[in-house]
Amino acid sequence: MNYCTLNISQEKRRVNKMKNCLVVADPNKCIGCRTCEAACGIAHSGGDFFNTNVSKINFNPRLNVIKTAKVSAPVQCRQCEDAPCGKACPVNAISNENGYVSVDKDVCVGCKICMLACPFGAIELASQYKDGEVVDQKGLKMSEEGNPTVNGKGRVVANKCDLCQDRDGGPACIEVCPTKSLKLVTYDDNNNIVEKKDDDEREVG
Repeated sequence: MNYCTLNISQEKRRVNKMKNCLVVADPNKCIGCRTCEAACGIAHSGGDFFNTNVSKINFNPRLNVIKTAKVSAPVQCRQCEDAPCGKACPVNAISNENGYVSVDKDVCVGCKICMLACPFGAIELASQYKDGEVVDQKGLKMSEEGNPTVNGKGRVVANKCDLCQDRDGGPACIEVCPTKSLKLVTYDDNNNIVEKKDDDEREVG
């Protein structure tokens, strides 16, 4: 079940027909502690993070905390309903369904086009893991003896926020934030927040 739907009233579900959800941050509350980054990496590690050989740890957070002299906030996928990354993907590995934008890592070829297309810088490349092991890159140039010319080359694929779809309780970043600066909203909610902020700034100005 998509966690986003658990936070939307029955009336909103009926009217909005599964609007995409996204995690938004209040930069006035964010202290740049990176607890959300750590929680994200652990939530997607795919195993017992604290009792795994260091060389086999899959630690690839799907958000990045950006800090400046005056403000800090995590940058993560905005789950665009008309996602530029999905339109740009040459192999159709990115889809928009069930209220969020997802990446099929088995289809992704790691071409980086989605990274260029994303207007928020919310996609990175990361090693693909299965059963605790890095997936080997197929199609490498072979030597005359039939061995790969590059040993230990792992597949790299697009890595982005998936709203912790497989995690009970939803996004780990929201759960662990010590200042409660993160929350899950629908696009309509987010637009209302932006409009209110613009109105407040105009009044102050």
